[in-house]
Amino acid sequence: MTEQTSGQTGSHLDGLNEAQREAVLQTDGPLLVLAGAGAGKTRVIAHRILEIVRRGTAPENILAITFTNKAAGEMRERVVKLLNESGYAVRQNQQYVQSNHNATHVPEARKFDLEAPPFVSTFHSLGLSIIKEHAKELGFKHTPNIYDRADSMREMKNALKNLSVEDIEPRAALGMTSKQKGNGVTASQFAENVAGSSNPRERIIAQAWLMYEATLHKDGALDFDDLLLRAMHLLRDNAEVRGQYQRRWSHIHIDEYQDTNKIQAKMAEMLVGEKNNICCVGDLDQCIYSWRGAEIANMMSFDKKFPGGKMVLLEQNYRSTKNILAAANEVISKNKCRQEKNLFTNNIEGEKVSIYQAFDETDEAGFIARRIKELRADEGAKPSDFAVLYRANFQSRAIEEALLTADIPYQVLGTRFFERKDIKDALSFIRAALRGGSADLARIANVPARGIGKVTLLKILAGRENELNGATRDKVLNLHAIFARIRDAATHSTPSELVRHVIVETGMERDCREDKIDGVERLDNLKELTSLASRYDELSPETALDTFLENAALQSDQDELKEDSNAVRLMTVHAAKGLEFPYVFITGLEEGLFPYEREGDTSRDNEEERRLCYVAITRAEKRLFLTYASYRTVFGSKNATIPSQFLSDISDDLITMESPERIGKTIYLE
Repeated sequence: MTEQTSGQTGSHLDGLNEAQREAVLQTDGPLLVLAGAGAGKTRVIAHRILEIVRRGTAPENILAITFTNKAAGEMRERVVKLLNESGYAVRQNQQYVQSNHNATHVPEARKFDLEAPPFVSTFHSLGLSIIKEHAKELGFKHTPNIYDRADSMREMKNALKNLSVEDIEPRAALGMTSKQKGNGVTASQFAENVAGSSNPRERIIAQAWLMYEATLHKDGALDFDDLLLRAMHLLRDNAEVRGQYQRRWSHIHIDEYQDTNKIQAKMAEMLVGEKNNICCVGDLDQCIYSWRGAEIANMMSFDKKFPGGKMVLLEQNYRSTKNILAAANEVISKNKCRQEKNLFTNNIEGEKVSIYQAFDETDEAGFIARRIKELRADEGAKPSDFAVLYRANFQSRAIEEALLTADIPYQVLGTRFFERKDIKDALSFIRAALRGGSADLARIANVPARGIGKVTLLKILAGRENELNGATRDKVLNLHAIFARIRDAATHSTPSELVRHVIVETGMERDCREDKIDGVERLDNLKELTSLASRYDELSPETALDTFLENAALQSDQDELKEDSNAVRLMTVHAAKGLEFPYVFITGLEEGLFPYEREGDTSRDNEEERRLCYVAITRAEKRLFLTYASYRTVFGSKNATIPSQFLSDISDDLITMESPERIGKTIYLE
């Protein structure tokens, strides 16, 4: 592509406001974009990428990173669509996308033949991509297997069991190792750091971590944290590899920069070349992941990491009504650790924020169901227009019961499709057949039941199959024969054909049909896995299956959200980040619940809880309902509650109190 500088505005800038346009046209050098909720940051990134291409950079030399597969997919589609509409023929998912040959404002000389698209991914996908390209240098014989949370829990539990440790939960041990990996610390470094520690708990976890890492190494596997840690170490320690990626990507974009941890921020720094062409987009008011290592300091210190940069503030909100936005501004203004900004909108004033004081969680859930039915009848709203947000997962039970009773369809985010047993079993069969790996083999050796017990499995894993004889040996040979047939099928099948083959060949389909209780639902899930696999059938045979398996391993809660499902969405506020709905209910606004307070934990970050409330409020486009209960049952005990401090932050002139409906309800007198 030839170099072309352009100070002129084109049609792609016409719909941008002044601040957005400023960010789009600032294509060189460091740029920090502070984008308030609903301020169009994804649009800015997409148009900025187009502007960079218009000035002469090939699309494939542009990198954009965000935090969920869903967000990355939406950004990728928007970028490719925008490029093609502007006259650039860009591919997506290895399938050609036709360019718009009638595009205007693009000189004929700038139209070119099919190009690779910008690289748009999550940090974890980027880490895996880097690791795959340098697998041999990192000691892998093939693409590494990826342990999901359940795999990691199982192996950490085994490590603690081998150490005869009973008073440390595997979840707690993994939490500590994850935090250390997020800070760039390896197992051996941690063990060395705590060797002289007076804290025996740390020393025990260090030993368990080393054993856990040994299992990963034996399996040729990585866990989620390793995808970042190993990639970062490779970039840090290998100047040639680091230079390779700096030359590949001349312009870098980091979305949701406030959510980066230390190692993600370090990866971004090492990918930036000498020209410091990096654009970081984020919002300090939406930093809600400190518990998993996010460091708000990354945004605060941007100008020190990348001197000479520019900052652009996006304050115009395109999502919410004036009343909703005013309530959000009043809540977040109480925080001190933030960049001062005040979101505004040209949208209508809208309805006031509704507050409902429920008697208990049953009354609260009943109110939600009633209001949804009323709004569907009065305003023609669809079930999918509604979201019910809560601070803790246990709150969903009462809400689900009320929606079921009212015959309102709903979907709960949090029960991830790829964590269901039958789905994991099917994928493990494929990985075990093609790649080996003790974790996958241990999972499905006796699935469905084929008489391979724990003792036999231990001998298989230890490489002592020669000690087996008689019927037991025949059962193991039959398992190997299944693996061989799966490997053969993989050489000439699309991903969906292979999944269908596995479901039948392994006996999983027969097992589901014989299950008179859950069999129908289990088989439906396996059919859905086949449908999902079919999305990869059009990719090249060399990459289709690997891409399917990798994407399955990298799914997040938001990726479970079925866009075509006409159902009310129930989810935690954390899971709602980045989403938006016409009607939003925020439930359980009580002290100790929202803001959340764990028993015996004095480390609560009140400012982060307030940011979380701000995120929840700004999910609403048209109507916002805030609810709290006078009594809430927790661990079987009905307790009196105090309304959340966040409710009193909102001015009286912005709210309306909803009338209770007590007819037919039991009133408890205490």
